Amino acid sequence: MKNKNSPELNSRLVKCPKCGKDSLYSTENPYRPFCSERCRLIDLGDWASENYRVASLPDSSSEEEFSEDEEKNN
Repeated sequence: MKNKNSPELNSRLVKCPKCGKDSLYSTENPYRPFCSERCRLIDLGDWASENYRVASLPDSSSEEEFSEDEEKNN
């Protein structure tokens, strides 16, 4: 009988988010969910270059502060 925590039971194949190749999603893959260090670093670079953004709702308080600053400058 296999151990419940064995890598074989806790792993699965997923698509690499960067290149689309099959990637082992397991503790044995240090780059998960990516297939390689290269794909992981390319994705990190995309975040650092602001190619990806997390959507958020506008903060009304910061808009008010911005409009007050504009009025002072005019």
